[in-house]
Amino acid sequence: MPTMTASLNLPREVSRDTGRTGLGSPVGASATGNRLLASLPESDLRHLAALFHSVTVEVGEVLYEPGQPIAHIYFPDDCLISLLAVAEGRMTLEVGAVGREGVLGASVALGHDLAQVRAVVQRSGTASRIARADFCAEFVQLDSLQRLLYRYTDTLLAQAIQIAVCSRFHVLEARLARSLLITRDRLQSEKFHLTHEFLAHTLGVRRVGVTKAASALQQQKLISYSRGNIEILDSAGLEAVSCRCYELVKDAGPIGMANVFV
Repeated sequence: MPTMTASLNLPREVSRDTGRTGLGSPVGASATGNRLLASLPESDLRHLAALFHSVTVEVGEVLYEPGQPIAHIYFPDDCLISLLAVAEGRMTLEVGAVGREGVLGASVALGHDLAQVRAVVQRSGTASRIARADFCAEFVQLDSLQRLLYRYTDTLLAQAIQIAVCSRFHVLEARLARSLLITRDRLQSEKFHLTHEFLAHTLGVRRVGVTKAASALQQQKLISYSRGNIEILDSAGLEAVSCRCYELVKDAGPIGMANVFV
């Protein structure tokens, strides 16, 4: 796999977590846009809301780095966070993403105090944030939170496994189509912004590879792509170009969450 630099050269510098719980605005029990939190019993959500603060995260902001202590857990409201596996500090590959259906950092409840991936904000927005100690204490007490997070963690694992298979065996054009379709589904929009550099990091390839694959999709009139602004013009056509991993990730991963929110 080609060597890639660790820096994304995006608008925000790496987030330096202070560990303070008082940053951001308090979260009201009825104000959350996160589906996991909203699926909790009202009494449990009301109890947790007192421990959360609403924070704004920006595109390119790095929330976690591999090997660094996890100070806060994030429940996205409308932001999107890319999970990048990092090899030798230079090469990256997206192994998952977390949006309003999920949570970032829940592994601390299982005893994993250090981040295993680089978590980079792909779309700006807000999230409900809770300190690690508070989260772990509530996880032990709330059966409803345990059930949701166990099921959610299982879907993340299924997604990571399928993406690993896809990255090894499928051509870049099909993988790019899969990535764009998944992003569309998460953002619920045919239009979004993704630079060649960001896509190169998520797909684990050089920028020139992304340029060639995107040009091929554009020549087939499946997408429009200019200066990082992407519009899907033909969803059915893009799905036909994509490998079957799109459907598998969609059904098994956090997009297909019917088995979680029960």
